[in-house]
Amino acid sequence: MIIELNVNNKKHALSIECDTTLYSVLRDLGYKSVKCGCSTSNCGLCTVWIDEVPVLSCSVLAIRCGGKKITTLEGISQAQRKFGELLSEEGGEQCGFCSPGFIMNVISLKKTIKNPTEDEINDYLMGNLCRCTGYASQMRAIKKYLEIEDEDK
Repeated sequence: MIIELNVNNKKHALSIECDTTLYSVLRDLGYKSVKCGCSTSNCGLCTVWIDEVPVLSCSVLAIRCGGKKITTLEGISQAQRKFGELLSEEGGEQCGFCSPGFIMNVISLKKTIKNPTEDEINDYLMGNLCRCTGYASQMRAIKKYLEIEDEDK
């Protein structure tokens, strides 16, 4: 079947099978920030936004995304760069494999919850797994990021 996807404000017309995941389509289109660590919706690495809402792309059928706005890490360059710098400064950037999905959710958190408590941050990000850090360095980076003014939406 033919679908048309809007990824990072770029239109793509594709022929796909009915059971093709959004993750597979995005990777095939060259959006390499979208990673898959589990294929079971448990790690958060494949997080993208559909109409500004974070979703796990390994669990979404691509056919359901026609007419929706899909955003990957490549589509939010200024915000992701700023948080990535803070993450690195705080020692929260170990191997970096989990970073794209984690960054997508942190930026969404900032847009969604104003002045979140640490418990609200933990709840919002509970689906993001990192095997390298103890999460303390990531929390320091998140708190610093939440304090800065938005550079891009």
